[in-house]
Amino acid sequence: MTAHDSSTSWARARDIARDCVEEALPAVTLDLAGALGHALADPLTALTDLPAFDSSAMDGWAVAGAGPWRLRPGRVLAGGPAVPLPPGTAVAIATGAPLPDGASAVLRREHGALTAGGELRNEGRGPPPEGCDVRPRGQECRTGEPLLPAGATVTPAVLGLAAAAGYDRLTVHRRPVVELLVLGSELLDAGPPRDGRVRDALGPLLPPWLRGSGARVVGRRLVSDDLGLLRAAVHDSAADVVVTTGSTAAGPVDFLHDVLDEAGARFLVDSVAVRPGHPMLLAELPPAADGRTRHLVGLPGNPLAAVAGTATLAVPLLRRLGGHQDAVPLRLPTATDLPGHPRYTRLLPVRRLAHQVGPLPFDGSAMLRGLACADGLAVVPPGGVPAGTEVEVLEAPAA
Repeated sequence: MTAHDSSTSWARARDIARDCVEEALPAVTLDLAGALGHALADPLTALTDLPAFDSSAMDGWAVAGAGPWRLRPGRVLAGGPAVPLPPGTAVAIATGAPLPDGASAVLRREHGALTAGGELRNEGRGPPPEGCDVRPRGQECRTGEPLLPAGATVTPAVLGLAAAAGYDRLTVHRRPVVELLVLGSELLDAGPPRDGRVRDALGPLLPPWLRGSGARVVGRRLVSDDLGLLRAAVHDSAADVVVTTGSTAAGPVDFLHDVLDEAGARFLVDSVAVRPGHPMLLAELPPAADGRTRHLVGLPGNPLAAVAGTATLAVPLLRRLGGHQDAVPLRLPTATDLPGHPRYTRLLPVRRLAHQVGPLPFDGSAMLRGLACADGLAVVPPGGVPAGTEVEVLEAPAA
């Protein structure tokens, strides 16, 4: 079995998972809805000025000059034409409607008053200054202006910006395809624990976590503790990344190392100096038939340990494969002392308390109760930290 003499440090393991990818997956062009969650393969540049024309920021009247104004018939509506305004005239206008040529400002509805003679006056105020309550053309951006860099994640807000800027389709990186293999003869797929067997918690937990990290999860399979079954499952998977849970240690039915050795896999990380999650691994599988590089992330079987392994190895690997920019680390001070392991990094479920984080109970490697209440995992260095110390917080992906 290929193995390291000692565990890889937690920070180094994350770097290896990220840097083992030489380039992101190829670019594809998708309609806006299909691009959600992908990373931009090209910078997003404006195809138009935003706004594309001078428009009203308020309901009221477009006015030309200092007033009082002769009121012209009709109303300028959003999406409608605007007749030019001669000096000393005004026309009713709706929010978002194009500003008529010749108009100098917009008089808000609540500020205007009509006289008996049909004139419009600015009630109790001087004339509105030039450009008042007008959204000028190009206020947000000009045609050709860079809006977002390549590598930015396509969020709902990015979809809105892209549409406003004139896009119908986006060029994005393909999502890495992931298959999840949940290993263990003791696992039940339904109902409560019984007869010495336990319910599979990772099958429901990990796919949305992986999708939130940029993956396209194409399957989840329960695989019993059998060398042949595990060998076949790994061999037959066409995924870019195979994620397994369990079988990473050296127990009597932990066959993962044997299967990877037989397959000629190259171990990049084989155990990490972290608690929970120490017996995690990352391996490069032999290339697929089409030449694609493939990886396997082996997570421990205990639930919180598996989540720690996901955050350590799977997330940076998937984000780099998907072409996403490196996220700026979130660092927050601790509200209380955070206990640590004497020699290893500790990943501790924490909850945000205003601008601090505090630890949660039920943080054992086999527990999920603390994680279910957590906003993320605090990265606690060996020995722990006193209250007020800034620590990195690994946030859970959005649902």
